[in-house]
Amino acid sequence: MQVLNLKREFEMQKMNETEPLKDYTDRLLKVVNKIRLLGEDLPDSRVVEKLLVTLPERFETKISSLEESRDLSTISLTELLHALQALEQMRAYRNERAIEGAFKAGEMSQGHPKGKSKKQQWKKNKGKEG
Repeated sequence: MQVLNLKREFEMQKMNETEPLKDYTDRLLKVVNKIRLLGEDLPDSRVVEKLLVTLPERFETKISSLEESRDLSTISLTELLHALQALEQMRAYRNERAIEGAFKAGEMSQGHPKGKSKKQQWKKNKGKEG
């Protein structure tokens, strides 16, 4: 009975749009490991298939490129996870860079070059006047 409940839980797993990949894969693999510990066979190919089907739209381009470059029926779970994690890390890095750029642009538009405070600029300008 416990195996049936775990299999149902496995089938119901789905990644949320905003959920980090690591959180989802940890959650999914926790269920997979419980099923396997009870002696039930759950091949990696089934887990790969489950991952590919339940990933949100933001992973579509990576999945498409993987489909074009390899046979997804033979890709290992580890290879798939590494490819998806690399994509997520690259996106996080780009977002971080974009935010840094936005902060720098905001500083420049407010007249704060190189992060100088208003007080520092006022002192500098006051010295020029006197």
